Amino acid sequence: MPTLEERVAYLEGKVEELSGGHTQLRQGIHVLDQKVDRFREELSSRIDALDHKVDRFREELSSRIDALDHRLNTRIDTLDQKVSRWFAWLAGFLITALLAQLGLLGAALFRP
Repeated sequence: MPTLEERVAYLEGKVEELSGGHTQLRQGIHVLDQKVDRFREELSSRIDALDHKVDRFREELSSRIDALDHRLNTRIDTLDQKVSRWFAWLAGFLITALLAQLGLLGAALFRP
């Protein structure tokens, strides 16, 4: 059976061993914390870069849509003017034809 001094010495060794392990654990946690901070900064910078790219793409897309909208409005206005002119001409021809037919009908009815 070990003596009291041997038992105390054994316990002191275990306490020192646990204390050293505790110190290593704290250092490991500190290193891990630093790695997490670096990763967070790197991830944040990548997200910012992606955000800038998305903003540029959104602005580019918006300007292209605006240009297409302007072109489409111009073409619609031009087409509207053409259709209005064609309608006016067609209405003029139809009214002229109707008046000519009425004139012929009137001449046929009131012929002596």
